[in-house]
Formats: sequence, C-alpha cells, structure tokens
Amino acid sequence: MIPSRVCHLYPGSRFQGEQTSGSHSYSVIVDIKHVDLNQSTLSGYLLIKNLTPDYPKLTTFFDAEIIGPEFSFLTKKWDATEETDEEHWTQFSSFEGVVNLRDMERDFKYDFNNRDVVFMRWKEHFLVPDHRIEGVQGASFAGFYYICYQKITGKIKGYYYHQSSEKFQKLELDHVTERSFGSYEFR
Repeated sequence: MIPSRVCHLYPGSRFQGEQTSGSHSYSVIVDIKHVDLNQSTLSGYLLIKNLTPDYPKLTTFFDAEIIGPEFSFLTKKWDATEETDEEHWTQFSSFEGVVNLRDMERDFKYDFNNRDVVFMRWKEHFLVPDHRIEGVQGASFAGFYYICYQKITGKIKGYYYHQSSEKFQKLELDHVTERSFGSYEFR
C-alpha cells in the first residue's frame, strides 16, 4: 500500500524560491493542488514574478510525473533525447549512485517511497486563469522541468528544459511552513 503523501508533497503544500536564468533571478511560488502517489502524479500552479513586463505575475498549471513505478528516468517526449535526460539528471548530486545511466534504458524502477529523494518532471500546460493564451513574449512554458525533491530538507531543485531556451535555468524552492493550527471537533 502506497502512502497518500510524501513529506511535503501533499495538496495545499507551498514552495517558494527563485528561478535563475543567466544573470536574472525571478521569484517563484509553487502551490501543490493534487497528489496521487498510486499513479505517480501530482499537479499544481507555478507563479513566477517579473519575468515579462506584460505579465508581472505569470501563473501556469503544471502536472508532474513522479519517477517510480509508473514513469522512468527517460522522458521520451517533449523533444528530450536520452542525452538531454542524462545531461539534466546528472546535474543533481543526489542522482549519483541512484541509477547507472545504462540502467535508465532498461526497465529500472526507482522506489521513491524508500529514498530521501523524489525525482519528477513538471510539465507546464497553460496560463491561469486564461488557458486560451498560447504564448507570452519573453516567456516559455513549452518545455518542462527536471525536478529533485529532498524529503529531509523540504527543498526542491530543478532545471528547465526546452530545446530553444537557455540551458540549465535553475529552480530552487523551499517548503513554506504552514502557520495555522489544525481544526478539531470535540464531541
């Protein structure tokens, strides 16, 4: 039986930090809205501030493939080749020793439940609230992020990939601790 959440990955969880592209940094907030560990997926919203003058706050909807029983380290879509996968996964120091790169091609199943690190791919799909906008001058959501989440620290690191974008745009996020108390009903 798979648990319903992995540490900080649960509906309502928030991460905050920045994305760095060249010499520019942009404030980022990620809100997790849905998690289905049985299907190795999650989804949410990614808000990036001051990326473009026309959109001082740009929010996209994304969904994630959690590397594990359902999804392998090989992307096999979104213009990513095996070389692209290797280049990006090896950017994470925690990837070293997890899988031999030759095993990526085989039927290797990563068990995120029994590891401190969860690897994912986040694919942005559309702008929120107007999903009809297909592109924004100075911004791209046509690519996807290679993601590494460390359970013990609550940190997310990632790298954006799109074949026509700057390589290795870095995403660094920390879990935002909730400042509320749970509600209880006494009978």
